[in-house]
Amino acid sequence: MESFAVIGMGRFGMTLARELYRLGHEVLAVDKDEEICRRVADSVSHAVAADARDEQTLISLGLRNFDHVAVAFAGNIQDNILITLMLKELGVRHVVAKAADDLHVKVLRRIGADRIVFPESDMGARFAQTISAKNIVDYIDLSEDYSIAEAAAPDRWAGKTIRQLDVRAKYGVNILAVKTGGGGQIHVSPGPDYMVRRGDTLVVIGANDDIKELK
Repeated sequence: MESFAVIGMGRFGMTLARELYRLGHEVLAVDKDEEICRRVADSVSHAVAADARDEQTLISLGLRNFDHVAVAFAGNIQDNILITLMLKELGVRHVVAKAADDLHVKVLRRIGADRIVFPESDMGARFAQTISAKNIVDYIDLSEDYSIAEAAAPDRWAGKTIRQLDVRAKYGVNILAVKTGGGGQIHVSPGPDYMVRRGDTLVVIGANDDIKELK
């Protein structure tokens, strides 16, 4: 279990926070609106009404101790940049920031944001899957229970064939394609004798719970 703080409980931020909590992580939701915090309180570990633009507030919330902190709003670009900068200066290990446009992305990169996202309003759940699993590259919901995901091949799979790994029987997922480590080739519907290499990315389909086991 990892710890996440999500700042800004708009549609994206609230969905992100709730989905991360549903996935079993510790989640702190932060918003300056007390009523919004009350609404989300039962769906996260903790919800705090606070002004994240104040550095002492960030310190008092202990955000430097979280594994990930997401600045999940982009409507006020100035506040978004200010909070991101303060989080990096406080030593937060991994800061994710939502961006509004290309120029905003450039500024966030310059001040040290570790990950920048252009989410659509309904992408909070999908992004929660990718941010909470280090080896999950991308995630596409097919239904409530099934998804397609790009996942980094576990190191322990290197040097073994798909037949040896018996992925379908042991992990409950099917490999649709393999992207080689350098990204130079894509093997669609690889055969049972394909040998997985370190650095390969697997495109798999299966139940959400089974895909999570690939972490």
